[in-house]
Amino acid sequence: MAGLVPAIHAVVIGPSRQEERAPSRTSPLPNPLSVDGRDNPRIKSGDGHDASGAPTPPQEGRTKRPRLRLSPMNGRRLDNFRRNKRGAWSLRIFLVLFACAICANFIANDRPIVAHYKGELLFPVFVDYPEDKFGGFQAHADFRDPFVANEVKAHGWMIWPPIRFANSTTILNPPTPLPTPPTWLLTDKTCRAALEKQGFKDVATVASPCWKLEPLWLGSDQDGHDIVARLLYGFRISVLFGLILAGISSVIGVFAGAVQGYFGGWLDLAMQRVIEIWSSLPHLYILIILSAILAPSFFVLLTILLLFSWVSLVHVVRAEFLRARNFEYVNAARALGVSNTRIIVKHVLPNAMVATLTFLPFIVNSSISTLTSLDFLGLGMPPGSPSLGELLLQGKSNLSAPWIGLSAFAAIALMLSLLIFIGEAVRDAFDPRKTFS
Repeated sequence: MAGLVPAIHAVVIGPSRQEERAPSRTSPLPNPLSVDGRDNPRIKSGDGHDASGAPTPPQEGRTKRPRLRLSPMNGRRLDNFRRNKRGAWSLRIFLVLFACAICANFIANDRPIVAHYKGELLFPVFVDYPEDKFGGFQAHADFRDPFVANEVKAHGWMIWPPIRFANSTTILNPPTPLPTPPTWLLTDKTCRAALEKQGFKDVATVASPCWKLEPLWLGSDQDGHDIVARLLYGFRISVLFGLILAGISSVIGVFAGAVQGYFGGWLDLAMQRVIEIWSSLPHLYILIILSAILAPSFFVLLTILLLFSWVSLVHVVRAEFLRARNFEYVNAARALGVSNTRIIVKHVLPNAMVATLTFLPFIVNSSISTLTSLDFLGLGMPPGSPSLGELLLQGKSNLSAPWIGLSAFAAIALMLSLLIFIGEAVRDAFDPRKTFS
């Protein structure tokens, strides 16, 4: 009987104490905006102050939102690309070279970047000043002319680029007959003779006469143009031509492949026959005929090559759309009444772009190789344009001047190798076996 009293006491009294300790499920939850039934005056108003207007102390550990958000899949692809050291370093080197080529006017130019003349600040690299501004009579001022250079130096100063030659600047007093070898290959006797020809005094007492000459780091071509300047400007034209041609042809090829693969049927069969006939045409002969009719230029050559380059991506994109058009998410989008254009652009195209991005670096490589080949054959850019293929042609014509052909070959080989390594890294980064591993 004595043992039953505590048990009865626990049964009767216990639940009431537990209800006092824990709130009931039906009882209202405590309001976080109140303290002891009153409104909390220390809650922030969203602008760094509380409800009473007093500033709130900054919270520690607050992280900023990242500017660029990548999906988990794209993040893994980026990590895979970075793990490929050869491709990652090739991309860095290519971007540095491309930036130097874009800024070629500030690296190799026959005009000063900035000049100060009689209290006026001039920018000859951007503005073409007449020579009468400096006391001459010509329509355009040649800042390499001793008359203009001495006039500016007497009344101001000039800041020159590292290389004082543009792509079309002709060397007026070359140290040797053209083509001129690099300055560091010349002998002291040849350099002294060149200095005497240029009017220097006491040439025999000069310790290092080759340092007094205007440097030609890679020599000159047969027309008296500096090879370094020609390589810089030629690299810029080749890369820009390849990027523009690859971009426009990719847009056209993706559109044609998407229409074929998504709709299929007679439209697919008709477009396939047209593409097969168009691809079988002799491209080189058509290019020769059109080049004989039209005046050669950058955009004319771009348009002619664009007529045939868009076909390369059609088959890849068509295969991706044929595979994806019967997937469940595409059928669900059709059942919801989504238009075909929206399904193609929003749902199917992002999956098909993986193959397109994989092939894109190789398309750029092919475009640059095509331009170089046409320039080498004399069917490319107009005469006088800075072109790597034209330098190769000069190297073939001047076997006694090996620095011309070797310089052009090294630049082309480096550019194409970097693009191949970047393409291989992109292909491995988008490989599903590595992305989902």
